Amino acid sequence: MSKANAKASILLVEDEENLHEALKLNLELEGYEVSSAYDGASALKAFQGEYFDLIILDVMLPEMDGINVTEAIRLSNSEVPILILSAKNTSADRVLGLKKGADDYLTKPFNLEELLLRVQKLIEKNKKLLDKETIGNSYSFGNNTIDFKAQEAITCKGEKIQLSKKEGMLLKLLIENKNEVVPREKILQAVWGYNVYPTTRTIDNFILNFRKYFEEDSRNPKFFHSVRGVGYKYTE
Repeated sequence: MSKANAKASILLVEDEENLHEALKLNLELEGYEVSSAYDGASALKAFQGEYFDLIILDVMLPEMDGINVTEAIRLSNSEVPILILSAKNTSADRVLGLKKGADDYLTKPFNLEELLLRVQKLIEKNKKLLDKETIGNSYSFGNNTIDFKAQEAITCKGEKIQLSKKEGMLLKLLIENKNEVVPREKILQAVWGYNVYPTTRTIDNFILNFRKYFEEDSRNPKFFHSVRGVGYKYTE
């Protein structure tokens, strides 16, 4: 399934079973793929193992509340949109949720149509951010030239090399986000596709290959950098 027509995936975190089932059903009827979690710890575990387009998160959860879950997700540098559901209706609670990194906050009882509308808006906004300005079919830097269409490159040593599809996709993603750190989750989602998670080492190996191909001195890279614990970056 291509990324364009892949179903958006949502992590639904709500411990009240009746409400959880009703929300899950309605979200699935809208065409979303829904994963379930009923407490904060399992929500974090699910988030660490998969890519989601949106997390719907209840505040009052057993053991670890929704605010702490939001904080933990943001600490991992993830940009995934978070919609908080709360029975608390005070502006202080709302401010706290947004301050800790939630993108939207809806108080219970809420109107189902309003929830679905907000879900759609958050997912669309996130998709726009993921589809950054694109580069053309070929790109040059240093003494290297990449031809994305032919999936080949001329290296700084003047050698012509074939690039694998994933190498081409990863190069394109890094170059389109020039001088910015691209978080590892974003790379995994954009290059490896939804919910298929290889280890970080896989990306590291790709970066090592890029250094071998394109750097004058692969031990002192000028273009391709790993930012420990966060992601990867292309600089010029």
